[in-house]
Amino acid sequence: MKTDTPRYDRRAASRVIAGLAQPELFDDVPVPTGPRHSEFTCAALVPEEGSHLTYSQRLYLERFMRPCHPRQVTSATHRIAWTDSDGIPNTGHFRSDGLGPLVPIAVRETVLALWHALRADTGLVRRAERLGPRDRAVLEGTTTDHDPLEIFRVGIEATGRALAQHALLARQTPYRDAVEFARGMRDSGLFAAIATRWFWELQASTYRRGMIPVTLATQPDGTVRYTADAVATLRAMKDATIADAHTVMRRATTGEGLSVADAIAKYHEDLDLISRQYALLPPGTRPACLAAMPHQLDGVHYSLLPMVVDRFVEVFAEIVRGCRPVEVAATLDERTADDPATADDRTFYVPDMNCKHCVRTITGILESMGLVVAEVDLITKRVTAEFRSPRNRARAFEAIRDGGYNPVAERPEPAHAEIASQPSESAV
Repeated sequence: MKTDTPRYDRRAASRVIAGLAQPELFDDVPVPTGPRHSEFTCAALVPEEGSHLTYSQRLYLERFMRPCHPRQVTSATHRIAWTDSDGIPNTGHFRSDGLGPLVPIAVRETVLALWHALRADTGLVRRAERLGPRDRAVLEGTTTDHDPLEIFRVGIEATGRALAQHALLARQTPYRDAVEFARGMRDSGLFAAIATRWFWELQASTYRRGMIPVTLATQPDGTVRYTADAVATLRAMKDATIADAHTVMRRATTGEGLSVADAIAKYHEDLDLISRQYALLPPGTRPACLAAMPHQLDGVHYSLLPMVVDRFVEVFAEIVRGCRPVEVAATLDERTADDPATADDRTFYVPDMNCKHCVRTITGILESMGLVVAEVDLITKRVTAEFRSPRNRARAFEAIRDGGYNPVAERPEPAHAEIASQPSESAV
């Protein structure tokens, strides 16, 4: 019997990931110190007349967030762009009446610190290399990103995304600075709530658009919780998403007589929008994040999610102490739309591209416009395609933005996020 055929098994996939992690995985994460002068550009989000949402936000809400109502959604007021300390471009959002641009910038540096630590963890790398065909088949059949280290990277980015997105709600909480807010989120159990209440694509897509469809309420003990209305709406959106996925699969397997694999292959674009994994769930099942499931190793009970969250929040706190965001003016491209394309025009960056699902989506958008995609590099966020003219490139950028991503034409100089060689007293 073959053991390397992809198979969908959430509990087995969670067990594989937890076994790779082990309880001590995040115990030793070097934290960069010293002042970090991150230059960023900033643009105000312009809502539609008579609304607090932008056109893109409203369109996404109406198409993919039923039964969520606009009044349940908080929007960012500004979008920023900057280059991190790895020289990779990024975009993020903040509210002018909240914690400002510090949170998304420090979140990204925290992601990098944890990611570099994992890549340098030889024990984790060896465990990942020793995975057998059965375990690899489970990951391939259950997760979007199949490589074990990629799964960890995406999980770390999702943790940071949750923190930056919920910072849009800071004014609804008693927390008054970035560190207090991050620790308050952790102590309130909000990271666990995100892992169990949300579904993946909702969290990723609303984050990219600078919106969040929940409301927080302060408890007598000073922690915060989702309101009952928010919990009910998140559950209804998840149920609607699962029902849509089941409808697609039922039509393909029963109506058209396709196998499950052929149905997923034929309707991958439909299922990408509503989550491919949900199409394989048994009826009545509401999935939670794989990292949230409890496990036992050598008599030790642990869960990967609180391990990641605890370390993320504390590394974030250290990085915030030395982070100095500075706003600069954006540069303008003075060429006209009809000028011939240059070699540099082939390359651009999509800072909020963070998993294989994003790669498929962006590739599909470009190819649907008749453009040839030469390369998509997930780590550097770089995309190379043949545009033929700046006009085509501009049209492609608009189409990608309509898909919920924020492409940037070029990567700013890495020096925009340098770390000083001599740490200041306030940073240690």
